Amino acid sequence: MNTKKLFSIVIPIYYNELNIPHTLPRLKNLQSILPEYEMEFIFVDDGSGDRSFELLISAREDDPRIKVVKLSKNFGSMSAIQAGLKYASGDCVGIISADLQDPPELFEQMIGHWESGKKVVMATREEREETLGQKIFSNSYYLLMRRFAIKDYPTGGFDFVLVDRQVVQELNQIREKNTNIMSLIYWLGYPQSTISYVRLERKLGKSRWTFSKKIKLFVDSFVSFSYAPIRLMSTIGMITAIISFIYGLFVVFNAIFGNAPLQGWTTIIALISFLLGVIMVMLGIIGEYLWRILDESRKRPAYIVDEVHN
Repeated sequence: MNTKKLFSIVIPIYYNELNIPHTLPRLKNLQSILPEYEMEFIFVDDGSGDRSFELLISAREDDPRIKVVKLSKNFGSMSAIQAGLKYASGDCVGIISADLQDPPELFEQMIGHWESGKKVVMATREEREETLGQKIFSNSYYLLMRRFAIKDYPTGGFDFVLVDRQVVQELNQIREKNTNIMSLIYWLGYPQSTISYVRLERKLGKSRWTFSKKIKLFVDSFVSFSYAPIRLMSTIGMITAIISFIYGLFVVFNAIFGNAPLQGWTTIIALISFLLGVIMVMLGIIGEYLWRILDESRKRPAYIVDEVHN
């Protein structure tokens, strides 16, 4: 009777043709590092336009531990991870990217934390081998997340994580769209531990993590986990109303007693332009919330599975 526990690893794939031949051996080598575990690898092709899917199918012919899930189009990395979690059957499940910026060998330490009772083990970035612009954006994002969204969120953030089967079941039931899976994992509140590491520079291929996708993740994170944007609008509205009221009293007082002439068109135009700009920003923030409410109410799935090679 086989009493070994099963360790599943979910790997979202998007234009990783150059990485797959190097990623697969590193993942398979984990079997020698963790001989007491059975392993399965769930690759989710998120609408790649290169030969990633073909390479994965070819690799599966030689290794039955590999599962390949093909989505009908590109739904985004978070949706790809959601799809992978649905098909993961392990006692614990790891999530890692395919570009080898995160070392798969770190799963050995993460398994140790999980065996000690931690249901969420996060590999947090102590340092990044990235450009200055990327570091500034990432550090600013996680600083704002800690300050306005999720208290005590890991300083360097994480997307390299290992979770217990119970956490996976909770995530599969939530099925929330336009969200950040990593933030959702942290928000669930299960016993957690962290392991620090240095995120390496990408060696092969071009990153598809574009600026527009980063902005979407930023907006999704704050709309999903923070009321700060709405509270900010209320505060600005209240302050603007108070200032306008005080200024109105000042104008009326001076008009009655003739202490100062009324201001000309320049001041009026400046005030109108400023207030209209504030209103437009507020309408944009409200629109982001309304769009997500509409998107959830239509009950469309977060992803569509085209093929499963299981």
